[in-house]
Amino acid sequence: MIKKYYKSVAALPLAGLLAFSMGNSVGYGQAETSQLPSDATVFELDAFVVDGIRDSIIQGMDIKRYSLQMVDSIVAEDIGKFPDNNLVEALQRVSGVQTTGRGGGEVSTVSIRGLPDVTTTINGRNIFTAAGRSVALADIPASLLRGVDVYKTRSASHIETGIAGVINIHTHRPFDFDGNRINVAVRGIYQDQASSFDPNISALYSTRGTLNTGAEWGALVNVSYAETNYRDQSVTAGAMVPFAGANPPAPLTPYERIWPDDGRFPEGRDGNQIWQPGLEAGLPFEAGSTLQMNGQPVPYVLSRDAIFASDLTGYRERPAASVSLQYAPNRTSEYTFEMFYNGYRNESFNSLLFSFADWWGSLGPNPEQNIELFPGTNVVKSRSFVGFPYGFTSGDLVVGKTDSFLYALGGRWELTSDLTLRADAYYQHSEYNETFFAQRFDQVHWGLAVDFNSGGGLPAFQFLNDPNTATDESDLNNMSRWNVAQLYDNAFRDKGDAYTLELDADYNTNWDILRTLNFGVRYDARNATSGQRTQDAPGLGQPLSNFPELAHVNTGFFDGRSDVPTTWTASNGYYIYNNQDEVRNIYRNTVAPNLAVGNDLRIVDNFSVDEKTTAAYVSGNYRTEIGGRVLDGQLGLRYVSVVTDMDFTDLNTLEESSATAHTSKVLPSFTIRYELMPDLRLRFAYGQTLRRPGFAALNPNIVYTEDVTDIGYGTAAGGNPNLAPTESKNYDLSLEWYFMDSSALYGTLFRRDIDGLVVDFRRRITYEDYDYVLSAPDNASNGKLEGIELGFVFFPEMLRGFGVQASYTILDSIQDIPITNTAGEIVGTDTTPFFGVSDTSYSVVLAYENPRFSARLSYVWREDFLNNYEAALFANPLGVYNKPEQSLDLSLSYNVNRNLTLTLDATNLTNEIFQSYYQYPETHNFGSSIFSRTVAVGARYSF
Repeated sequence: MIKKYYKSVAALPLAGLLAFSMGNSVGYGQAETSQLPSDATVFELDAFVVDGIRDSIIQGMDIKRYSLQMVDSIVAEDIGKFPDNNLVEALQRVSGVQTTGRGGGEVSTVSIRGLPDVTTTINGRNIFTAAGRSVALADIPASLLRGVDVYKTRSASHIETGIAGVINIHTHRPFDFDGNRINVAVRGIYQDQASSFDPNISALYSTRGTLNTGAEWGALVNVSYAETNYRDQSVTAGAMVPFAGANPPAPLTPYERIWPDDGRFPEGRDGNQIWQPGLEAGLPFEAGSTLQMNGQPVPYVLSRDAIFASDLTGYRERPAASVSLQYAPNRTSEYTFEMFYNGYRNESFNSLLFSFADWWGSLGPNPEQNIELFPGTNVVKSRSFVGFPYGFTSGDLVVGKTDSFLYALGGRWELTSDLTLRADAYYQHSEYNETFFAQRFDQVHWGLAVDFNSGGGLPAFQFLNDPNTATDESDLNNMSRWNVAQLYDNAFRDKGDAYTLELDADYNTNWDILRTLNFGVRYDARNATSGQRTQDAPGLGQPLSNFPELAHVNTGFFDGRSDVPTTWTASNGYYIYNNQDEVRNIYRNTVAPNLAVGNDLRIVDNFSVDEKTTAAYVSGNYRTEIGGRVLDGQLGLRYVSVVTDMDFTDLNTLEESSATAHTSKVLPSFTIRYELMPDLRLRFAYGQTLRRPGFAALNPNIVYTEDVTDIGYGTAAGGNPNLAPTESKNYDLSLEWYFMDSSALYGTLFRRDIDGLVVDFRRRITYEDYDYVLSAPDNASNGKLEGIELGFVFFPEMLRGFGVQASYTILDSIQDIPITNTAGEIVGTDTTPFFGVSDTSYSVVLAYENPRFSARLSYVWREDFLNNYEAALFANPLGVYNKPEQSLDLSLSYNVNRNLTLTLDATNLTNEIFQSYYQYPETHNFGSSIFSRTVAVGARYSF
């Protein structure tokens, strides 16, 4: 085996790809001394060891310093020691990384510099989940990680996809350790909202030895298992729609809801609309705003169509395992076999309480006094009385299961002192299955009092009692008042497979300026299939008291943070799921004779995609001196050709169709790095990357969803097999000052020019005598993202164990959004920020450690951001924004002795309420959610 090591993951000559593809120790790659950069530190190292917070921060900083690409890294403080529950939570402290998708006791989504299109590799191998192009990062436990690299620029050797960047996950290998190693880590994690104490267990065994021939071998097994019980609670003010004012012209009545296609008015006939739903900015909300009706301006007010509350509880398991076998017959060759498995098991039960708040038929004795507007607007803040609103509860159970396997065999051969060859072959399979079973109960309440924004964006509502009856109308657990309503019964299956072969070579040219040539090829054969079955049944029209076994009662909802119901009766999702055919037969024997049961239930594949990707690259690392200072970098070209064969099945007619797409592209890249002073470096990088459309987005078959909230029309969605890859040109300029061995200050300017962004076109269609708003994607938008990224690491010896790590990111994004009319014709263009992009975000980590004790307090914050688009059915602005998000986390550890460490980790210490709104936070609030704080106690034992 090669004995010399240098501080780099992608540092230069041979080492960049060698470390990336072969997954050498985080922070270290292997190379001959003659191939090292002048400032690389060469030393003997027999085992990979990182011990403590300071060591892990310095290792991550060294990776950044010595890499040709712009990369940020996190390194485990010890085996099994990330103070986080999953990979996503670990990444939120990396500069330029933003996280979102809170729920279910965790954070699930990562974006790099505001872009979510991230390519994920494990030990350099591209991975995915089921029929998707990306992996569910939350499924990867932090306890299996050795380190993570976040690449923000790309060399030609990197996979071409992922406009945002590449996240490369390193797992442990036996050659990381000297001799045998056993590590066991046990944590108990308390979820406060679920009042549950959940186990998180990991174990590692590694051994290595030497044969009589001098060959070295090693074997490692690393396993992890985690359980999570969670509870997420939310209260949401519904979408906005227009209502007539207090004194409208005939035929309108006071505060009557105004429908877009009301045929009583010429503006609502013959395909015309009185107002257009789904406008980017929504309807005007200034006081006195009007709509044209019968050719006259009619004042309107904007109020919510509904109010609802969700009490989501669930249980999740995540098993995972990593196996690595290594064999080095001599100093010039090495073979590695690896297997990686990650699993996901989830049962989530949503108890939903929903009430319409739009009925105008009973407004109470003083309608104008019952309705309060926000000052200076036409937006309704509260209604003290809504008479006879229709409401329902829904008990929804979702059961999901994922199993993902990756098997790989790789080899590395130093054919000569100047030529190294690497080969890697791997196969992966991933499958996801989901069942959704839901049932509603409904009733007409006597009255509702609702304040859509009672303060701080929090809605409040209560049901009212009829003073003329003795019945407690506000008792939401009176089974005699609930009727057994609709049934929804769906199942989904996604599968993905891939065979991949990679060949790479590094050649040391010994030329004056061009020092090394790197070249290689990659072939990937990918298959993805997706199938589903859907059915539903109308309401039984029978009281719930006839079926008491169906009932579930929740308690203690929303922790008293707003004046909302704290308990209600919904269908018991676990009961109906465990007795599915019994429940189906109740409907089949009364109102739905065609409902499928038992063996008649069948999942039908709706698309199957075979995609073959061929890529080749060549790059060269150069080095010279200007003004007595080193200037080096890399030039490269990558060619990629993709052939996609698609087969589709229309689930409405079972008709089959097919399509084929072929794209090819040459992608240039180059980096320049100049040593202004021994510790001050200037870098520039340029590269081109792609985002391929998701497989589901290619499916042209239309899925129709009928109106379930009395809007008057349903929604429909279909794909587009002609979607092309989105292309991005990427520019990065950085200045880095490493003013101490353990301290650095750096800043980066960056820009992404993106062409062919996929956006949805909407148009009104009629299918089987029912109206729908159809959304279908197209490459109809271009955008630009630019920003500044600042970072600071300060952990000097003179502070005697104290240190700080901080980052700050400023982003500015803009994209063109076509505006369409009801026929789908483009009538204009609007501009919006990118989804998921906060203008500013920052993180601060304060750390302390001594030989016995270590502590880390971290705070992350991100500004408001556009999270998603609402269904284009309403009068509010289309965009749903998340309010600023923040999290304060703490990690403590105490070394009892050299083998045993005790830990305490806590997340979301400030117990935040996470909120969203429709573009205008003061008047257009939307949802408010409570997620769990977690406190984990644990122990690690190593020997």
